[in-house]
Amino acid sequence: MNRLLFGVIPIYGLLIAAAIGIGALLCGREEKRLGLPQDTTVDFALWVVPAAIIGARLYYVAFRWALYAPDPVRILKIWEGGLAIYGGVIGGAIAAFVFARVRRLPFATLADMVAPALILGQAIGRWGNFFNGEAYGNPITDPAWQFFPVAVYADGAWHQATFFYESCWDLAGFILLWGIRKKLKTPGSLFLLYLCWYGLGRTVIEGLRTDSLYIGSVRVSQLLAIVSCIAAVAVLARQYHRIKVAKAFYVPETDENKGE
Repeated sequence: MNRLLFGVIPIYGLLIAAAIGIGALLCGREEKRLGLPQDTTVDFALWVVPAAIIGARLYYVAFRWALYAPDPVRILKIWEGGLAIYGGVIGGAIAAFVFARVRRLPFATLADMVAPALILGQAIGRWGNFFNGEAYGNPITDPAWQFFPVAVYADGAWHQATFFYESCWDLAGFILLWGIRKKLKTPGSLFLLYLCWYGLGRTVIEGLRTDSLYIGSVRVSQLLAIVSCIAAVAVLARQYHRIKVAKAFYVPETDENKGE
């Protein structure tokens, strides 16, 4: 697969740029609905996007250091691939937290603003793996299944098209989050649902990949997916319990009890 458009433009980088641009448009639509100041999206992006890219790259390089140690300059060549999504989320979250403190804005609301854009960006960005010939799964030896989108041809053999599986999962997640975003009233709950949805899919799909980042025998991203999913479910359950208790003890104001 050709990595360059017109022989000069890295398709991987082009897709990342497209994901960022579309994400910014979506966040721009959400900032007003969430009661955030005008142009929050622009300022937010200037903080978060660079931090996310740096975090995604450092995360990947840290677990693939043997590839970069002989030539550290390669670390700067992100158009060759090698951006880890969880590193991007971590880097972006740190920048978002600092941004929220500096601008005195609610971090949970900012997280909700970015959640649908983030998972849609991930769906788009995964196609960069297709053009770079990476992020595929185990070999498929049965000729009956050697076709796209079930499989992808890379390195001289057919493999599970895990990049495509995850892109579809993320796209479905975006449709879900975008569809219910107005129904969720507790700040931060939309982002927690993102963590649940993405973590669940990544846990399964990561187990199929042949290029996972490891600590010993543990797939790092799979472990993070499991932990983040469980943590998000626990927090959502706590939020739901608090709302349920509050409703149980809520007494509507009447003429009899007014002013008590």
